[in-house]
Amino acid sequence: MSIALKPSGQKMPIVGFGLWKVPAETCASTVYSAIKAGYRLFDGAQDYGNEKEAGEGVRRAIADGLVKREELFITSKLWNTFHSKEHVLEMTTKSLNDWGLDYFDLWLIHFPISQKYVDPAVRYPPNLLYDVEAGTMEFEDVPIAETWAEMEKAVGLGYAKNIGISNFCGGLIIDLLRHAKIPPAVLQIEHHPYLTQPQLIALAEQRGIAVTAYSSFGPQSFLELGHTVAQNVGLLLEADLITSIAKAHDKTPAQVLLRWATQRGIAVIPKSNRLERLKENLNNIDFDLTPDELEKISGLNIGLRFNDPADWPGQIYIFA
Repeated sequence: MSIALKPSGQKMPIVGFGLWKVPAETCASTVYSAIKAGYRLFDGAQDYGNEKEAGEGVRRAIADGLVKREELFITSKLWNTFHSKEHVLEMTTKSLNDWGLDYFDLWLIHFPISQKYVDPAVRYPPNLLYDVEAGTMEFEDVPIAETWAEMEKAVGLGYAKNIGISNFCGGLIIDLLRHAKIPPAVLQIEHHPYLTQPQLIALAEQRGIAVTAYSSFGPQSFLELGHTVAQNVGLLLEADLITSIAKAHDKTPAQVLLRWATQRGIAVIPKSNRLERLKENLNNIDFDLTPDELEKISGLNIGLRFNDPADWPGQIYIFA
């Protein structure tokens, strides 16, 4: 099952593998195993610090005849410190070189936040802090229009087949569309039953932008980060509603949460280091939830966001 992206027409698998928090030391073998299990979409980012290793896994799978490059859909994301016109294309080629690729299928702006440039020769990935010892962030006044114009050049140069955005709110999307020569193909957002964002999804649908959900299991992704709210809210994988629906369909709670998204045309990018779970997550489209079940799951919404820059050292209120 796939989603046809606009304006390229390229098909993006509706279920992929997310590389966030995949340890660099195991990333190559994890990617290889995921390809062997049937995954064809891999979602990475400069900030994840594992692009070289992910690329190694891809090369190994291609060399072993498991897959051809054109059968894969590989996504990466431009980090906040590289938004200025002097750095976008430079860092696009760096990520491609790290992956060992000639092009990305999808190249995203990771956050609508422009931070002060950090030389990758000094520290890479830069992460959030400009001054690590002081624990401070610093910013640059680079408009999204400048960054997007360079992203469009990446398409023209053949570095990316599609370009898109991540963690953008509705007002920014509307403003971007006013000046974009190539509209964003994909909007990637935090999306789970605790944070359904129906109006933002409706806007994307209205403007022909595909939506990819990250953190589909809600608090589960943030427990190991010591996220206070995630530790104090009920786990979606253990919620009575989700477990009862899973039992009714003879599926796992994870498969129910993923199907809640994919059945509504939203792509998902879960990760797992366990082969059995890898296969379960991939095979979430062989059953349908009832309209009543979809509605009840959406009814769990409490507007709870876990990945919020307001919690960063610089307290950036992009979702205010």
